[in-house]
Amino acid sequence: MEGTIRKNLAPGMTVDIVLKKDQRTGALTRGTVAALLTKSPTHPHGIKVRLTNGQVGRVKHILVHTPGQAG
Repeated sequence: MEGTIRKNLAPGMTVDIVLKKDQRTGALTRGTVAALLTKSPTHPHGIKVRLTNGQVGRVKHILVHTPGQAG
């Protein structure tokens, strides 16, 4: 599923994100979504989220879907 489409994401999902400091290298950080920060329905570089550990970044991969989610 695309990390660039807001409706594909929900709190509780496990995702890989790119942190601001890792944008040059593309290093991924895995975590659980706590909140969606991007308000628009799509973003070309990925929807910005806050993880449960407080880290903020743009979603590159969605790994685990919550029950009831399409995909």
